[in-house]
Amino acid sequence: MSDSTEPVELERTDDGVAWIRLRNGKVNSLSSAVLERLRVIALELQADPPGAVVVTGSERIFAAGADISEFAGPDEARRIGRSFVDALGAIAAIPRVVIAAVSGPALGGGCELALACDLRIASSTARFGQPEILLGIIPGGGGTQRLARLVGPSRAKDLVLSGRTIGAEEALRMGLVDEVVEAGSFGARVHELAAAFAAGPVRAHAIAKRVIDAGLDTTLDAGLELEQEGFAEVFATADARIGVASFLENGPGKAVFTGR
Repeated sequence: MSDSTEPVELERTDDGVAWIRLRNGKVNSLSSAVLERLRVIALELQADPPGAVVVTGSERIFAAGADISEFAGPDEARRIGRSFVDALGAIAAIPRVVIAAVSGPALGGGCELALACDLRIASSTARFGQPEILLGIIPGGGGTQRLARLVGPSRAKDLVLSGRTIGAEEALRMGLVDEVVEAGSFGARVHELAAAFAAGPVRAHAIAKRVIDAGLDTTLDAGLELEQEGFAEVFATADARIGVASFLENGPGKAVFTGR
């Protein structure tokens, strides 16, 4: 159920999708209260996972970034940075596909929130950037790390050191965004994609996501060992048995999974 009194709403729908919606004023600033609410919601979804998750804002804006009024000296910076790390890390750790549905600007902390998701689907109106350098500071919620891992260090340095904002098509070309959809079709496409993931073998999604993420932090050989462990683990699921049997009987793409 959603709660309109909260700056972040959580709604679980009948198709197995959990919707996290930012509802914090006109610009969806990521204040300390919003970050704490995101963290609590993410922990809830870790403990009781849905089929898939969508993180979104309004049609006009995804999130404008941190609440600048909270900025002060180094001690406050450490507190705010830790709030971002904890909240966005919890989002990233949800053991299901997490989709950032970005319409309008996703700037600073808003871009970092999108980066913490597994996929980023952008409306043609979306804009992305890490403009912290224009304030004489740097990103503190993962912008220097997740962005570089996603698009490479040179492109990350371009965005972080210039503070420039890019449109959806440029974000797609550089690999920051996975798909761009015209504004009129955006909501329907996000629903379609999320529901398709939710109907899939979600335990296999969780294992694959865990192995990919863990492998980024180690050597290729160690990553291949993680993959072998996950490969064996997934065969203990009911969906693996269903999928293999369906393939042998009917060919690929016809299995009806149970999520077990």
